[in-house]
Amino acid sequence: MTSNPLNPSNGDDAPKDPLTEMLQNLMGGKGMENIDPAELAKAAGLPDDPNLLAQMFSQVQAMMSAPSEGPVNWQLAHENARRVAASSADPSVTSLQSREVDEALRLAELWLDPVTDLPATGLIGRAWSRAEWVEATLGTWKRLTEPVANSIANALSNAMTEQMPEEMKSMMGGASSMLQNMGGAIFGMQLGQAIGALSAEVVSSTDIGVPLADLEMALLPANVAKFGEGLSLPENDIRLFLAVREAAHARLFVQVPWLRGHLLGAIEAYARGIHIDTSRIEELARDLDPSNPEGIQEALSQGVFMPQRTPAQEQALEKLETALALVEGWVDELTAAATEKLLPSAGALRETVRRRRATGGPAEHAFSSLVGLELRPRRLREAATLWAALKKERGIEGRDAIWHHPDLLPTAEDLDDPLGFSARRKLAEASDTEVDDALQKLLSGGFDTAPEQGTDEAGSGTETDGSGSTGTESSPDGGTDGDQPKG
Repeated sequence: MTSNPLNPSNGDDAPKDPLTEMLQNLMGGKGMENIDPAELAKAAGLPDDPNLLAQMFSQVQAMMSAPSEGPVNWQLAHENARRVAASSADPSVTSLQSREVDEALRLAELWLDPVTDLPATGLIGRAWSRAEWVEATLGTWKRLTEPVANSIANALSNAMTEQMPEEMKSMMGGASSMLQNMGGAIFGMQLGQAIGALSAEVVSSTDIGVPLADLEMALLPANVAKFGEGLSLPENDIRLFLAVREAAHARLFVQVPWLRGHLLGAIEAYARGIHIDTSRIEELARDLDPSNPEGIQEALSQGVFMPQRTPAQEQALEKLETALALVEGWVDELTAAATEKLLPSAGALRETVRRRRATGGPAEHAFSSLVGLELRPRRLREAATLWAALKKERGIEGRDAIWHHPDLLPTAEDLDDPLGFSARRKLAEASDTEVDDALQKLLSGGFDTAPEQGTDEAGSGTETDGSGSTGTESSPDGGTDGDQPKG
């Protein structure tokens, strides 16, 4: 670039405000040689490839001058995700791979029919490249991360503009718009990096337990092959097992319409409540030395922009993790039932998937560090035990009926004691029945009828003789036979 749109000038000797110059240096200007790219990448959770970093910062420097549609630069997130996905050798899907995936998903639907009461989806199976996965899921990623992204971007912008001393504000000059976009650009880069890296790890559209692509059923052949490396199992067995898991996820999310919104809504609610430690950002703004760009680098390395989890967030996270575990446990149980007699390697593959889902991959950890949320079913095994117990007690239809309404879902307490779930549910259902009966009696006027003759207001009845007097005779001293003075 021959000129800098962020700080237009007529010549090299034109004055520059110090803050603009500092930010230009930070985001890839001519002063970049004063900053260690590897250290900055480590602090910000970005790749440490110098060439890739140079491209990213050059792009950010150009884009930060343009107004964005919101606090987050989603265009930068999208382009960075595509770039990272392509950097991991993303081959195009061949016609043979498309046919193999389609056949595997069709067969998976047939295998699932005898083990669940939920009907087949009728969806067409897709084979995706990593770039296609990014395109299909980015809209949902935006929905899931926008609340926390807005919190981070706004906190940074407000603190930097409002907490600065007046004398520093006068130096901002053309840097004000840059400050407004800097938080969104940084978050966009990090989010794109996490999504792009995740595209090299997921094997299907629902691999992380959340329906990232609505009404889709897909496998990623390149990642399926990567998943099978070192397992010494037939490639076809691995593809079929993963296809059954994908088809089970798809069947659940399609046939239980409220579930997708329930899960995504829970994640959104959690993200909206994330608290950014603004005091640390305000401290950074007060102590910022415009001539020392390493100050922001040091703040990043100390996690100044990381979300801080509140007690309310801990409760929300428990509910979310329970819901994720219930979904994964149901899919795990169905997949085992559908494949145990048809795939000799089903047991080994089930355990492999369980361990993989419990630990998460590098990209999943990067995403969790970015938004403060881990999309891992920590209690998958307990949930699978619960669904197995419900099938044994209620049968397939009774087990799957739990998905009819969110109020019927088991809780974290039920995962602690899966075998006691039915007993607790019967008590709750009995209580509900009593309330319903009382409400019906109230609506029908049952509580408005006059008390029977001889019944006092407290509801205690006394027998009367034929003359209407009570069966308790008065004593000569005005007492009753039942209340004689003791001699």
